[in-house]
Amino acid sequence: MRIETIMRALADPTRLRIMRLLSAMELAVGELAQVLGQSQPRVSRHAGILCDAGLAERHREGSWVFLRASAGRERGNAVGEAVARLLAIAEREDADFAAACADDRRQLAAIRAARASSAEAYFARHAEEWDELRKLHSPDDLVERRLAEALDGEPLGEVLDIGTGTGRMAELFSGKAARVVALDKSLDMLRVARAKLQDLPAGRVELVQGDFAALPFAPHSFDTVLLHQVLHFAQDPTAALAEAARVARPGGRIAIVDFAAHQHEELRDRHAHARLGFTDGALDTLLSEAGYDPAPPIALDEGELVVKIWLGTRRGGPEDVTSRKAAR
Repeated sequence: MRIETIMRALADPTRLRIMRLLSAMELAVGELAQVLGQSQPRVSRHAGILCDAGLAERHREGSWVFLRASAGRERGNAVGEAVARLLAIAEREDADFAAACADDRRQLAAIRAARASSAEAYFARHAEEWDELRKLHSPDDLVERRLAEALDGEPLGEVLDIGTGTGRMAELFSGKAARVVALDKSLDMLRVARAKLQDLPAGRVELVQGDFAALPFAPHSFDTVLLHQVLHFAQDPTAALAEAARVARPGGRIAIVDFAAHQHEELRDRHAHARLGFTDGALDTLLSEAGYDPAPPIALDEGELVVKIWLGTRRGGPEDVTSRKAAR
């Protein structure tokens, strides 16, 4: 990107305020308009200029368009990092700019509160059904602790949390990973996750809408892939794990947390489970065919439903999966 374009993009007080806000958290264009006290079309124009300069980027979730700073996501983006440092210094040295930023942060607090309130309302609507399911298996904190222990031997690197739901896995591993990308198909769940994760440092976790059967990422993008209580929703687990393998780097790890095979048929109707858990043999085959070397599973049998952690290490690139299938 030419430096003249970047400097022109920054030659506006509103865009400077937007960049300072984005250094704190990702925001929808409508939320930015609310904070800045400007019309949404006007803020969209400013956002377009920042995106064209490579300082920010947009992504869509349903009818909402979110804006995030590029500097925190692109390692080696020296100009973007310099801009972020410059604006931090400017806020300390320029009283007028500091006053505008302070006012923006007060408005931003209202955005945070609204997100949290929306998440609480969603939980309230679904609390009874989730509590019903929780009673059947090992406590969540025990499952989380065993999963963290299982992944503790090597660096997590770039992590993909497929089916992030409330964002709990992204929250749990954000401090140990280089970056976490939290993906979910549901806009409602992404909004819950955004409320949970909004106090983490900007750039630590990226939220993305997408389907585990067609992940919107390039091959070899991640070092660690997580599927926490997700695979039982897959009509075709083979396709889901093939996609997970495609975006994994050679030598990368996968961790699947799900139920062992069971007979609770009511979970199909009450919780939309497509699969009533998995046997060790089935997961071993699924992982092997996807291109992973499976490790011995970990069982947590403190509840009526046994929770298992299946682990694997990526053997090679996604082309290996294609060639093995062609040879069968």
